[in-house]
Amino acid sequence: MPITLDQLNAAPLAEAALMLDGLYEHSPWIVEAALKQRPFASLAALKHAMVRVLNEAGVEPQLALIRAHPELAGKAMVSKTLTAESTNEQSKAGLTNCTPEEFAHIQRLNADYNAKHGFPFILAVRGPRGTGLSKAEIIATFERRLHNPVDFERAECLRNIHRIAEIRLNDKFGFDPVLGNAVWDWHEDLARHTDPGYAELGQLTVTYLTDAHRTCAAQLQRQMLALGFDEAHIDVVGNVVGRYHGNTPDAPALLTGSHYDTVRNGGRYDGRLGIFVPMACVQQLKQAGQRLPFAIEVVGFAEEEGQRYKATFLGSGALTGHFNPAWLDQQDADGITMRAAMQNAGLPATLEAITALQRDPSKYLGFVEVHIEQGPVLNELDLPLGVVTSINASVRYLGEVIGMASHAGTTPMDRRRDAACAVAELALYAEQRAATDGDSVATIGMLQVPNGSINVVPGRCSFSLDLRAPSDAQRDALETDVLAQLQAICARRGVRHTREETMRAAAAPSAPAWQARWEAAVNALGVPLHRLPSGAGHDAMKLHEVMPQAMLFVRGLNSGISHNPLESTTSDDMDLCVRAFAHLLEQLAAEHPN
Repeated sequence: MPITLDQLNAAPLAEAALMLDGLYEHSPWIVEAALKQRPFASLAALKHAMVRVLNEAGVEPQLALIRAHPELAGKAMVSKTLTAESTNEQSKAGLTNCTPEEFAHIQRLNADYNAKHGFPFILAVRGPRGTGLSKAEIIATFERRLHNPVDFERAECLRNIHRIAEIRLNDKFGFDPVLGNAVWDWHEDLARHTDPGYAELGQLTVTYLTDAHRTCAAQLQRQMLALGFDEAHIDVVGNVVGRYHGNTPDAPALLTGSHYDTVRNGGRYDGRLGIFVPMACVQQLKQAGQRLPFAIEVVGFAEEEGQRYKATFLGSGALTGHFNPAWLDQQDADGITMRAAMQNAGLPATLEAITALQRDPSKYLGFVEVHIEQGPVLNELDLPLGVVTSINASVRYLGEVIGMASHAGTTPMDRRRDAACAVAELALYAEQRAATDGDSVATIGMLQVPNGSINVVPGRCSFSLDLRAPSDAQRDALETDVLAQLQAICARRGVRHTREETMRAAAAPSAPAWQARWEAAVNALGVPLHRLPSGAGHDAMKLHEVMPQAMLFVRGLNSGISHNPLESTTSDDMDLCVRAFAHLLEQLAAEHPN
């Protein structure tokens, strides 16, 4: 029979420890120390209590725990001396049924990893969904992590050990993260659609109004209706808008959502998590036959990433009345204007139709957005959720330095007008300047020498510049210094430059009342509260211009990496996120009685 929290909280220490036997490999001391913190209000609270015990234990006990784990497909598996839990996990991943070639390859990886790090490779082989990683995924992860620094890899092993314990704990309590599993599966299904040229490489890329983008929109619309939304349509810029009515026709609405476009070769969860989580909550309300004293409007924003056109936040900007008419004449890399792309998608592509999308803020309670963190903070703290305090201010440029192309062999070093070296010098300055400035960041993410050749001094170099800071004033000071340095570098090197500002967004502090609602939701789940700023830009930045907003972050795996195929999170964390969103809805309902 599954354990219950009431049983665990009431049992004598020795009996309670026996209930949780096997969570941590040959290391019962972790559970025993955590149990002294009883009673636990939730499984999430118990999980984090065990995390704290291990974090506070110090390096040597941590290494002892790591070394207590068997190697993947190692000697213990061959001799059948694995614990029952490890046997189950390695079996589900197919490691007990390796081909001779696979077994030999894993053995070589085990040897190389141990030689470099001094401890065995640890991976939660049941994976983020709990159903098991494939052997190919396990081997690819092994090969990638082999090259990590030792201290980083020790922490990564511990995070995987906690994930193993989380899954084992779920098994003991008979807990299945049903809501999180559903949201996980919806992400996987939507990720089937990707732009040509990337599909063949197995990469996810969905840019504005491509066939894959339009297929995603149609799928989201159908899914909203199937889950119980009263209305769902695709608007004139490609946003997917679903509405679940309140209990009166004139009820105000809660606005929520995020974007469904992606960066090139991106991850499955950036943006899309903020669409699917409220969709899961609407499904629950529909199944319960429940109406709230407000409507829920979920928007899958058509464009946020600025990949096909230089029109970042196009989808949310249309709703706030900030669509730039000049965008319609922009051309993509193939010379197709945005207007033509819209017309090809069956959209009117007229300013009048787009302007009509603007929302009346008086009809909305506010805007909330759920998003994967896209950073390492929650992952390093072993916390599933975080409450956003503010979204950082940002500005972006596209630029070019123009020098003089010349022969690499005959042009002396002191006579060169090297455009690429000028941009490289700017990149190093921007890195150093931002590092002195609190939470500021500066990135030159694109640096290209058009028609470059191995034996030619670069005459032209195009580049991007992305500057972000917690406040508008801090961003502006960083921008002033970096642009002044660009001018000075060009003057000293005898080159010139052009630049075009492509995006500027003000800092967006969370509305205190809405941030407090997210905090109450997190506390209600028994999850420790952590507040953090968002270094990434989000659609909430645009909605902030016209109504109160606040965001909730969900932990990412793989050190929180995002804009990368390794972007991931677990169905357990997704489940907590859905329940946090549902709790926020309950708070709002209590605040707005009929």
